[in-house]
Formats: sequence, C-alpha cells, structure tokens
Amino acid sequence: MNYEYFLAKRIIGNKSYKSSVSAPIIKIGIAAIAISIIVMLIAIATGIGLERKIRDKAVAFNGHISISNFDSNESEGAQFPISKSQDFYPEFNSISGISHIQAVANKFGIIRTSADFEGLFLKGVGSDYDWRYFKDFLVEGRLPIYTNKYSSEVLISTYLADRLGFVVGDGFQMYFMKSDAGKAPSIMKYDVVGIFNSGFEALDKTYIIGDINHVQRLNKWTKDQIGNFEVFVVDYNELDRIGNDVYSQTPSTLNSVTVKQKYATIFEWIPIFTTNIYIILAIMIFVGAINMITALLVLILERTQMIGILKALGSSNGSIRKLFIYNAAYLIACGLFWGNLIGLGILLLQKQFHFLTLDPSVYYVTVAPVYLDWTYVVLLNLMTFVLCLLMLLIPSFIISKIAPIKAIKFN
Repeated sequence: MNYEYFLAKRIIGNKSYKSSVSAPIIKIGIAAIAISIIVMLIAIATGIGLERKIRDKAVAFNGHISISNFDSNESEGAQFPISKSQDFYPEFNSISGISHIQAVANKFGIIRTSADFEGLFLKGVGSDYDWRYFKDFLVEGRLPIYTNKYSSEVLISTYLADRLGFVVGDGFQMYFMKSDAGKAPSIMKYDVVGIFNSGFEALDKTYIIGDINHVQRLNKWTKDQIGNFEVFVVDYNELDRIGNDVYSQTPSTLNSVTVKQKYATIFEWIPIFTTNIYIILAIMIFVGAINMITALLVLILERTQMIGILKALGSSNGSIRKLFIYNAAYLIACGLFWGNLIGLGILLLQKQFHFLTLDPSVYYVTVAPVYLDWTYVVLLNLMTFVLCLLMLLIPSFIISKIAPIKAIKFN
C-alpha cells in the first residue's frame, strides 16, 4: 500500500486543512500557478500567431521566393520582362519542398476619381495564381476569375475602398504612363468584384490584384513575357535551404530572393517574439515555483508534529518528503486546471470575437492573432508541472532536519 499517497489524500480532504493557517498561502500558491499558466498560454499563442500572420501576409503578396530579371527594380515600378519558357515552370520538380510556382507582373498606375487619386501597383496574375491566402483576406464580394481572355475584374483592399469610396460592383479608371515621353497615358477601366483586408497596411495600400493580360498589353510584352515568378514552399523552416537551391538552379540572367531577404527589416524583428516568449516562460515558471515553495514550507511547518509522529513510528525522511510532494503536486494540478480553463477560454474568445485590437502601423495586423496547437499546450503543462515539482524537492529536505522529540513537542 502506498501510505504516503493515502495520507496525502486524507490531508487534502480534511476540512480543517481548508481552514488552517496555511489555507490563504496555499490559495495564493494555486493562484500564482494559474496566473503563470494563463500568461504563458497567451504569450505563446499570440506570439506564434503574430509571427505566422505577419509571415503569411508578406508571402501572400510575394510568394516565399521571387525570381525576376537582375535589372528589375520593383520599388521604382521598373520591371524587365522574363520568359515563361523556363525549365522550372510550370513545375519546379528539380528541387524538393516546392509546392507551387506562378507567373505574375506588376505595373504602376494611378487611380483617379472625381474627388481623389491614389498611386499604386496593379499586380497582374493569371489562371495559375494560388488564391489560398486571399481567401482568408476576403471580406466582401468574391475572388476574380482569370483565363486567357482579358478580364476587367480586380480585387482591391479595404484601405483603398475606404479612401476612394469604392464598393463591390463599382468601376474606376486607372492611368498608366507610357515609356515614350510626351505621349498620353493609357487608361484602363476596371470593375471591383472583391475587397480584401490583409491587415498589412504597407502592402494593402500598395497593390490591387488584376489580370496579367492587361500588364502584358500595357508593357507591349508578348504572352510569353512576365515580370517575375513567385515560388511557394511546403515547409517555411526549409526556406533558406530551398532559397539557396533555387538561386543555384536558375539561369545567370535571373535573380531569386526569399521573402526574408526582401523584407529583411520585418523578418529580423519577428524573432524578438520568440525571445520574449522564452523570457516570459522563464519568469512565470519561476514565480509560480517560488509561490509553491512558500506554500510547501508553510505546510511542513504546520505539520511539524505529524512529521515527528511519523518519524517516531518508523517513517523515513524520503517517505515523508514523498507525502508532501504528493500534496504539492495536487496544488500544482489545481493551479494548472484553473489556469488552462481561464487561459484557453480567453484565447478562444479572442479567436472568435477579436476583442483585442492592435495598431497595424506597428504590428502589421489589426487584431491580436491566436495560434492554438494542443501539442504546445500539453508540453507547456508538463514542463510547468515537472519543473515546479523539481524545485519543490529543495524545501522538502527540511524534513530531514526535524527531530522527532522536538517535533512532537512543537506548538
């Protein structure tokens, strides 16, 4: 019979235990564990969520890897055409880990209304375009449909719709300057079929999505000429390796850059979230463990006479330590239960109702994103439970210093 476990259950179930001197301290210890697990869950879920959201938004507009002409300068609107007739298109089979490749082209233009105007890029896409990211961004209307025929359907951002007063079904004119100086600009008419909101304001105000056939005609390109290829990978963690392989296997006239290289400032900032998560985990586990150590010390002092009687009856120091460790494990489990209940509840509410908003000019998202994975939830609970128990072994050694005679007389 495991009498240590039996005694621990009797102590926990005793009514006097719940109204003893140590009761408030025990409640504080349980609350500390609960608060620690709440903070850790929120830190991990929102930290990973924010990192993934920012990354996915950048990938949605650029792909994981962009292959273009060495002379192209997209920031200035100057794109030199490359041929679609490449060994790696339409399937990049020579490199493992690539899920999709698509041909796109950009053209800078100005949208003009009777009251305002806006300069931005028309991103031309075709039938090979992967809409999976924009499906999540779509807030109104539908995604455009592009075939080999010319289409006037475009997808615009909420930022642009609000600024220029557009709604789904509206039409507008976009002006494109010609390379020949002195010639009148080309005017194209487009119809808004959908409105998206990525929350990445820097990109939302930069692009509208349209038909690549228009960009080719405006640039006087052939159907075989495009601005660049966008490559998508299966596993983001393999991006650096795949990026190097793509660079080495493309012709010398082409350049390839990963999304991390293109937006180096943003992707250097993102790892700060991971660092912050580790710091928060360490602090919260330490705080929770310190409170549980205090609670265990109070329990030991309060049960000094019992310890003396158990020693007098032949119990070893190890057995008595085990009894109090069982007791402390129960308190930690209570804290974890309430912490998970409250923490996961808050995260699920945020995921559903988005009550916590963020400044998109700073965080690139409008609401705090939540990433929930039961793997990290279970691992976090196990880590907290085990580390707190290990730290509780230290104060439990005080039991070996308690002499039975003095303990029985202890008041």
